[in-house]
Amino acid sequence: MARDETRPSPAPVPDEAEERVPFETADIYGAYPRLPDNQIARLAQHGRRRAVDAGDVLIREGERCETFYVVLSGAVAIVEGYGTPDERLLRVHGPGRFIGELGLLNGQVAFYTAVVRDPGEVLALSMDQLRDLVTRDSVLGDVVLRACLGRRALLVGQGAGFRIIGSRYSPDTRRLREFAARNRLPHRWIDLETDEEAEELLRRFGVGPEETPLVIWRDTTLLRNPSNAELARLMGLPSLPAGNHHGDLLIVGSGPAGLAAAVNAASEGLDTTVVEAMASGGQAATSSRIENLLGFPSGISGAELAERAVLQADKFGARISVPAEAARLEPRDGHYAVGFADGSEITARSVVLATGARYRRLLVPGIERLEGTSVHYSATVYEAQQCGTDPVAVVGGGNSAGQAVLFLAGYAAQVYLLVRGPSLEAHMSRYLIDQVERHPRVRVLLHTETTEALGDKVLEAVTVVDRRTGEHRHLAVRALFVFTGAEPHTEWLSDALALDARGFVLTGAEAQACSVPGLWRSQGRDCLTLETSLPGVFAAGDVRSGSVKRVASAVGEGAMSIHFVHRYLGHTAAPGGTDSAPHTRPKESAWLG
Repeated sequence: MARDETRPSPAPVPDEAEERVPFETADIYGAYPRLPDNQIARLAQHGRRRAVDAGDVLIREGERCETFYVVLSGAVAIVEGYGTPDERLLRVHGPGRFIGELGLLNGQVAFYTAVVRDPGEVLALSMDQLRDLVTRDSVLGDVVLRACLGRRALLVGQGAGFRIIGSRYSPDTRRLREFAARNRLPHRWIDLETDEEAEELLRRFGVGPEETPLVIWRDTTLLRNPSNAELARLMGLPSLPAGNHHGDLLIVGSGPAGLAAAVNAASEGLDTTVVEAMASGGQAATSSRIENLLGFPSGISGAELAERAVLQADKFGARISVPAEAARLEPRDGHYAVGFADGSEITARSVVLATGARYRRLLVPGIERLEGTSVHYSATVYEAQQCGTDPVAVVGGGNSAGQAVLFLAGYAAQVYLLVRGPSLEAHMSRYLIDQVERHPRVRVLLHTETTEALGDKVLEAVTVVDRRTGEHRHLAVRALFVFTGAEPHTEWLSDALALDARGFVLTGAEAQACSVPGLWRSQGRDCLTLETSLPGVFAAGDVRSGSVKRVASAVGEGAMSIHFVHRYLGHTAAPGGTDSAPHTRPKESAWLG
């Protein structure tokens, strides 16, 4: 078996279990907890013991895992590329640890092989048995969830998973990398221009540079310039329901508003489908740290918030499909039909629009050719790793810009924050302002506007102007991050319902004023608070005209929209404020108690 080059030196051994497995990977980040005896005993009441020999494969890379394993004795190795020339040992688990990461919980294929290293015994539970158990033991559920989230982050950081071979200047390469990064799929990019491994792999598979980008996995699967949907299916991301599904509610968009709507709708018995064009979590998932969200005093990354929300929605049986780009909305026989870019269609009794908003492109000379390589509209580990320690600039004066600055300052030697206005107070929260102004590697330039991006294939500098004096100067930066206000993705809705002058969806009284004459009189009621100019179609979060562009507000609107969905569908509120539906369906899954 290949030697583990990245494993840290073994930590001091605190108990006999670790002494019996001297090469066990140390639990440095809290991702490899050892379950206490009482939790193992509880699991053993539901699972079955199984003797294992060295070389037995428990989980195979590329296949869905239906079993939760706890190591009782012996040791299990987690290996990438098992049985191939590129085999790599990622970690070793001894007695008391369990096997699995985030893909185990959400139905994705495995990004590793779990193979028995030292003979012993394991405890095996089906996923249904595990879900049933953790609904009654929230402590165990939280331990498993935290570990699985941490292990996914480590897999991404280790460059495990599939490989993308392509040029940094190729739009399709950038598209595949962004889709993989936004969906937190473990992968490694091999640069066609600079990485020697690229040429060797092209020869091995008998393809030329003109056929890139390529996706290679396990040395057995090669996709030539796949679509996002093809990559998603390979990795086990859920697809649209087969046929023309008829449900109670279709939620378009899976940012904080869409996921909050999904959790509330599915938990109350509504047949709920969520569709997402790019990745769950929306714009919020690109935030490195959200510190002003109720219930998270130490903050939470947008990616972790999204992953937790997706699992919570799945707990109640909501279906989430990625990628699925909505292209049209039309009333049909008392329902609403939403058509998608691939020609498929879903029909539902009601719709919640939660497509959010995206950062506005910066339109200055020289910037277009650098977008995706040196100019970015999000700041995640994916972009930060490309920058290394080079100086970077961030354009914007809101919370997203402030969060990006603080995150990037952990990588770059110098971060410039370029703000058009005279201060940060107008659009940035006080807690962020204090951190930004105190950080030694951050320099705030007020009254400053970007006028040009300089560089051929990569950014070399930006030209900025002081709006007070008119003075121009160059800032030598190697990356530019843009957070300059948001614009909605509502082009597909322009012929279906009322939008404001900026393209955001009108709701409530404003929507009623723009509706077809007599429409609401025929309904026998006024337009509800979050209802659009189409009865039964609601908008929540950033896509809604007049909404507060904050994660907490989006979550609140998403939850509130389901109250109005119930009213539209004729459901009544039960005593105590809980909505009851005329029909409910069994929950299809349960994860967290």
